[in-house]
Amino acid sequence: MKYFSLIWAALFRSKTRTFLTLLSVIAAFLLFGLLDSVRVAFNSGGSVAGANRMVVASRLSITQMLPYSLLSQIEAVPGVRKATYAAWFGGIYRDPKNFFPNFSVSPDYFEMYPEYIIDPAQLKSWQDDRTGAIVGESLAKRFGWKIGDTIPLQATIFPQKDGSNAWPLHLRGTFKLADSKRKGEENQLVFHWKYFDEANQYTNGQVGWYMVKLDNPDHASRVAKAIDAISLNSSNETKTQTEQAFNQSFAKQFADIGLIVTAIMGAVFFTLILLTGNTMAQAVRDRIPELAVLKTIGFTNRSVLALVLAEAILLIVLGGLLGLAISAILIPGISAASGGMISLGSMPASTWLIGLALMIGIGVVVGLLPAMRAMRLKIVDALAGR
Repeated sequence: MKYFSLIWAALFRSKTRTFLTLLSVIAAFLLFGLLDSVRVAFNSGGSVAGANRMVVASRLSITQMLPYSLLSQIEAVPGVRKATYAAWFGGIYRDPKNFFPNFSVSPDYFEMYPEYIIDPAQLKSWQDDRTGAIVGESLAKRFGWKIGDTIPLQATIFPQKDGSNAWPLHLRGTFKLADSKRKGEENQLVFHWKYFDEANQYTNGQVGWYMVKLDNPDHASRVAKAIDAISLNSSNETKTQTEQAFNQSFAKQFADIGLIVTAIMGAVFFTLILLTGNTMAQAVRDRIPELAVLKTIGFTNRSVLALVLAEAILLIVLGGLLGLAISAILIPGISAASGGMISLGSMPASTWLIGLALMIGIGVVVGLLPAMRAMRLKIVDALAGR
């Protein structure tokens, strides 16, 4: 540490160059922090231990529907307090760009989610209207919907039996969540599964998934195994998982999150290595006479090697820590906006550890060649300008 002031002075010898390089490092590790946190979130949530609510879906694919007849069998499993059901609809409102989650649900769906705050009179009005719908407050504000409005939902998967894609729904209520981190869940619409089942052209007597509430979260693993055993070795085998894991499986239908993150970060860090490597090479070229003076006054070749290498590592670590810190600040907001799909209160410890390892590794890579050049520098040649 006695040479830290020397390393610091060398690093900021050209302040503009160092500042611009630091910005590049900050941007790279900011992106890494966000993307790797998302990757960790999507790879977590597989264990059902301690879960109070679970989702029962097809083991084959999330798009594979399950028979309605499973409901009574699931309710009969010891440890199950309540079971409800839902089915993905996938309709659009006016324009495909106006995408939001929409699905049909059982009449007692909101009993499963007491955190969804809804006026009892509006809930009763919805239950009494076969074509009624309930939406989150955020979604209602987004499109300016009011109670009593007709929402002309257009089917993209399930046309009506007469061949029409029009599914007009009557807005009977709105719900909200007190938890600010879950406000994203207010961007959804639900309507009656019975109406969907009777009116759609393709599927009858089938649901997309079941939601299960347990008597005791400590029995989650046992209950999950008992539920999955009901349909074992049948054409409707099930997989019982946490709500978070189920939500994430929706996104995984569209893309391999891990592969996307790896590809993006590979490109970002490759570019970063080229950029910072050029910066360090230029910095050493500019300081050749100074390095020769250091050797003249007694610094060994290894000391000069260590000084240049430490400078490169310090540059990457400074920018990397700032980038990860900004990521850690942004992650709670991103988690809240994801509607429960990404459940992260803070940046995972593994992301910090991987980030630190990358900082040191990249610092060594970009600093090694300039450091080797400085180490091999001959005093006479350097002072003579050769």
